[in-house]
Amino acid sequence: MDIDHVILTRFNLPTPGPESMVRAQDGWLRTRVVLFEKYCVPSVLSQSTRDFTWIIYFDPESPDWLKEIVERYSAEGAFVPVFRASVSNTELLDDIRRITGAHGTTLITTNLDNDDGLAVDFIERLQSAPRVTPSAALYLTHGLIKSPAGLFIRTDRHNAFCSVRETWDDPKTCWIDWHDLLPKHFAVQEIVGAPAWLQVVHGTNVSNRVHGSLVDATSFRASFPGLLDDVEPPHRAQLLRDRLIASPARAIATGTRLSGKRLIRAVLGKEGLNRVKGVVAGLRGGTR
Repeated sequence: MDIDHVILTRFNLPTPGPESMVRAQDGWLRTRVVLFEKYCVPSVLSQSTRDFTWIIYFDPESPDWLKEIVERYSAEGAFVPVFRASVSNTELLDDIRRITGAHGTTLITTNLDNDDGLAVDFIERLQSAPRVTPSAALYLTHGLIKSPAGLFIRTDRHNAFCSVRETWDDPKTCWIDWHDLLPKHFAVQEIVGAPAWLQVVHGTNVSNRVHGSLVDATSFRASFPGLLDDVEPPHRAQLLRDRLIASPARAIATGTRLSGKRLIRAVLGKEGLNRVKGVVAGLRGGTR
């Protein structure tokens, strides 16, 4: 294959600000490991192609019980762990070159959060996307959100499952900026089609909320094997109520929140928005 494709995950990489205290808590870590093993790992191992490398960054100060789990998955070849207190873009590229060998002419980097999941053809669809420009930010725009209220289908044009395709000449990677700011750096290529990703709304994240429209999980289980088996089918009345009332209300609320975030970011910058999110995380006892 002429492509070096790398999935990048920050597991408990130390971050400045209030969120770092939440991420360091043993309870947060144990909950994230449960989600990681239930959703993230199975979905990556179920990919229709194995032509990629998964690099996960961990805090060097991680507890021994977590390091034992990491060592087991690493020995099985599930992913390559890297322990760093921080990761600069130079260090990131050095790690990618060292681990992949940089044998291809094209580099694709894909962000994956440790509590999310991928459809079985996620990687294959990215790698087969036509090359329109020499470098591009790639977004598979359709996905699913799983919550206690049911399963929801969503369109998110610039979502967190972002990828960057570029050459090895001067790579920047998908971590050069926030996922919704990659269009500042690259041409954008949006890939439509069946839902390609799964976000899970749970008690330890604050950034994920229910978006989109309520759906029956039956037709999506083959694309997300084992990840949707516990989703109860909605009744017809639930679907109708969601379509007529709840979904439009969520769309309005989402638009309001996005406008607020963009305003805060425009006034206070990314660090200011991070501080606000950190305060919210501390109040709710969770973090993304």
